[in-house]
Amino acid sequence: MSGRHRLLPLSALLLIASTAAAQIGPAVRPFVIEDAPTVVLRHVRVIDGTGAPVRDNQTVIIANGRIAAVGDDAIVTAPTGAKVHDLAGATIIPGLVDLHGHQYFLSSAGLTQMAVSAPRLYLGLGVTTIRTAGGQLPYDELNTKRDIDRGLAAGPRMHISGPYLDGARSGPGHNRRLESPEEARRVVAYWASEGATWLKFQGNISRAILGAAIEEAHRHGLGVTGHLCSVSFREAAALGIDNLEHGFITNSDYLPNRTPDRCSPDNMRYQVQVDVEGPAVDSTIRELLARNVTLTSTLSVYELFVPGRARVPEAALEALAPAARAAAIADLEETNAGKAFAVPPALFEKMKRFEKKWVDAGGRLAAGVDPWGNGSLPGYGDHRNFELLVEAGFSPVEAVRIMSANGARLLRELDDYGTVTVGKRADLVVLDGNPAAVPGDIRKVRWVFKDGIGYDSAKLVGSVKGMVGIQ
Repeated sequence: MSGRHRLLPLSALLLIASTAAAQIGPAVRPFVIEDAPTVVLRHVRVIDGTGAPVRDNQTVIIANGRIAAVGDDAIVTAPTGAKVHDLAGATIIPGLVDLHGHQYFLSSAGLTQMAVSAPRLYLGLGVTTIRTAGGQLPYDELNTKRDIDRGLAAGPRMHISGPYLDGARSGPGHNRRLESPEEARRVVAYWASEGATWLKFQGNISRAILGAAIEEAHRHGLGVTGHLCSVSFREAAALGIDNLEHGFITNSDYLPNRTPDRCSPDNMRYQVQVDVEGPAVDSTIRELLARNVTLTSTLSVYELFVPGRARVPEAALEALAPAARAAAIADLEETNAGKAFAVPPALFEKMKRFEKKWVDAGGRLAAGVDPWGNGSLPGYGDHRNFELLVEAGFSPVEAVRIMSANGARLLRELDDYGTVTVGKRADLVVLDGNPAAVPGDIRKVRWVFKDGIGYDSAKLVGSVKGMVGIQ
């Protein structure tokens, strides 16, 4: 059978046709638009997340939460008793995988945990899996994950990274300060026992402590990522780190006269002087490739610090509580007026160029939103990431793979989800448009399927209007 017509035999469909409705609790039920045992989505365009070309006139069959068939309309037929939806003109992409999906919201209006609003926004806007990448209230996040897994709350599949971990020089806040390798090993083992699957390190960590933590994390099967400064990308790669956040702007490899294990105040500023096409950057790329490190793109949050580019869609502003909305608007106005911390436009262009160069060299790039008080919100920021990746030179097909399959691969779950492939979980996004032709159509989410259960995007998003910054 050709690669274009991927099916499970009818006998297999019948074997897995038990209903998935048991996963749906009363708090989730109002958002569900489809939970039939077998669902057929006909006449769709498919961008499957593997990097394969766009395919028109396709039929996708879901059975018991899994993808049972993907193929041409003329070949794939609906099983008897299946629920059939004609979606002519719509596009199906894999559920997005966000690797920087914080559950808290920090702005000048205060710090709140988005225990209700974030999960619904992520899921409602097409993000079916997140990794928290650092938490202010990690136990709240563990509880949220458990509620979602049990069908008690609507939200994405969650990978919990525990609290932020940092060095002894870390300033005030909720970071867990680590003062020795031995302490790091103990803390890592504790969070492994509590259910974390990843750990996130910050910019004042030392190489000795980070190295011990990585070794202990890997011993427990945990992954390690970092928003680093005191340790450069090349140093972190040599220590065995799995993932690095934010890309070019945070890499301290290029700072002149660096003091080892110290974060320079010039970091995230000096990079504007670095030649992305130069030998220093080439050397970093070669070393990261050799160590199999994945980079996380967070272009959408950094764009909000670029004068002249700092804006968010009105729909995102409507999700904010009044005080948080006022604070976000004020922050955006200050940025655009050049009165606040800013990412120079030239540096932002270098960030985009670095990510394209990294992937062209064979590097793996994933993406995340990094919610922030200036209007970077779950889901909305993910959509903007897609548009910015296309702006950086990636094709829409490549951008979908970055935002789905690549994240699933880093989470070591690509065999289970991340592409529109027979046998995988039915994590799918139905878009009313064609993002391959119009990148902005990534925002036109109609339905989101997670584990084969279809959710109404408008209901999920509408249910948290005005709530970000409160709950």
